[in-house]
Amino acid sequence: MKIIDLKDKSQADPYVIKSGGKFYMYCTAITGVQCYESDDLFSGWKFAGFVLKEEGRKEYWAPCVIEDGGTFYMYYSNMPADSDDVHLQNIRVAVCDSPAGEFKFVKDLLPAFSIDAQIVKNDSGLYMFYSINRYEGDRVGTYIVCDEMLDFFTMAGNPKTVVEPSLDEEIFENDRFKKGQHWHTIEGASYFKVGDWHYCTYSGNSYHKPTYHIGYASCRDAGDKLNAVEFVKHTADGAFAPLVCGNEREASTGHNSVICVDGQLYLVYHGRDVTPDGKKNERTARVCKVFASDGKLTVERI
Repeated sequence: MKIIDLKDKSQADPYVIKSGGKFYMYCTAITGVQCYESDDLFSGWKFAGFVLKEEGRKEYWAPCVIEDGGTFYMYYSNMPADSDDVHLQNIRVAVCDSPAGEFKFVKDLLPAFSIDAQIVKNDSGLYMFYSINRYEGDRVGTYIVCDEMLDFFTMAGNPKTVVEPSLDEEIFENDRFKKGQHWHTIEGASYFKVGDWHYCTYSGNSYHKPTYHIGYASCRDAGDKLNAVEFVKHTADGAFAPLVCGNEREASTGHNSVICVDGQLYLVYHGRDVTPDGKKNERTARVCKVFASDGKLTVERI
């Protein structure tokens, strides 16, 4: 279900939080981080403007925000404005005393290439899920790791692999950097826990392709040391079985965040409307119900 329909506005990589009785959605954009606000997850969204901009930077990708002690921490990546090399993207942190901005850059957290941060705080500490590149191996490309954080501004520096490519349906581009070596993409981690089960959803492939999808990995572990959890992909048997993929109504479905509202889990993701003339349109925010049971996820599109 599309939840925002504002002309000439896109909501790529939507990340939703709730604070002070209001929902806030942060999205990718070229010139800064976009923010949308609503009193209801499913309707009434309004564009609230850009909540982060930096001089000399562009391509603000996949922002996520966490609140702690009245301070809001935003994790995102961007790159120098005078470059066309997206592999210069690196994860940074900005802070604000309001979810509506204006966020101020504090420091670089990771070197290039690093993207798609999600911060998780639990009883055992603070963790970041994010994506980096691997250039050698059978299935090279972008994959997801998890590292502990010493505080909101400092990485421990011991990333553990969470989800990595294993399927042809995760190929981003054939022969990208070397003939015969196909580039895969696993990105956009979104972590949550239900009971003793840990879940990590992710996006695979390229949003330009029909097999672009949301998949997931899971693990049963009563502990909360997230850099010790041994996640197993739902597609570990080699079969392509996406949690969400394009259908007759929408395409380019991927990169989600998960939020719980009144006891129900919802997956907020981006997609494009399928049009009769096949004309491409902007990626916009959508929502579906997600259900977790014994390590398995299912969705109900609404």
